[in-house]
Amino acid sequence: MNAAGSPFSSTFRRHPGSRAVVHAVLITLSVVFAFPLLWMLSTSLKPIEEVMVTPPRFLPSHLSWRNYGEAIAYIPFWRYTANTFISCTLAALGTTLSSALVAYSFTRLEWPGRDLFFGLTLAAIMIPFPVVMIPLYGVYKVLGWTGSLKPLWVPPAFGTAFNIFLLRQFFQRIPKSLPEAMMLDGASELAIFRRLYLPLSRAPLAVVAFFQFTFTWNDLLAPLLFLTDQQTFNLPVGLDFYRGRLGGTQWHYLMAASFLTTAPLIVLFFVLQRWFLRGLSFMKNVD
Repeated sequence: MNAAGSPFSSTFRRHPGSRAVVHAVLITLSVVFAFPLLWMLSTSLKPIEEVMVTPPRFLPSHLSWRNYGEAIAYIPFWRYTANTFISCTLAALGTTLSSALVAYSFTRLEWPGRDLFFGLTLAAIMIPFPVVMIPLYGVYKVLGWTGSLKPLWVPPAFGTAFNIFLLRQFFQRIPKSLPEAMMLDGASELAIFRRLYLPLSRAPLAVVAFFQFTFTWNDLLAPLLFLTDQQTFNLPVGLDFYRGRLGGTQWHYLMAASFLTTAPLIVLFFVLQRWFLRGLSFMKNVD
């Protein structure tokens, strides 16, 4: 958004110095939010003897790049990365497609109880995972899924309440005259969904995929509960191996592995930044 269209533009015109104040506040907040990441990067490059010194020292005396190689060798890092990537990709692809189909049904199709089921879908957003994790564990144990990656990606593949709501709100903004014109040409509902709704919803779909990928990548509680086989551990559970092993927490290795775990999400955000921000802008001002 340019300055002319910004809600602060009138304030900037009346008070020329306010622009500098706003920029200073934004820069300060950016530094505050980025400081944990910078501290993690700094600690990952410190020798072990400088990690817990008092008072804390931000910059290491010399850069210990070997911490990264030793951190990778400390646990089966690449196996855990592959498990994480597989579960995140399948969960993101599955929930994007299924949530779009359900959102299309709530938007376009007329069927008995549609509004009631949509209300139940919204109510599901309010149910925290710890409330249902014990029943889910019992179900997955009966199905033989415990110890595998299926509990991490199969349930999201059937859609999630928040993503369904997000896509439905966007689908409602598509003019009804467009699908009606396609129906007059003999297009089926599936053809309308595939040829009209999906192409117009690329940015919101990218937001949904990014949200699900990020959530699955960072999730610790569900993998800690369902993954009982070390060969299927993901990165969050794998990072727990750095605590309490070899007589104490190897903080320099933990920070190095944590930075390697965080870096792909940062890169992914910057790659999808244009689609991500465009998708969020499409979601605003929805009736």
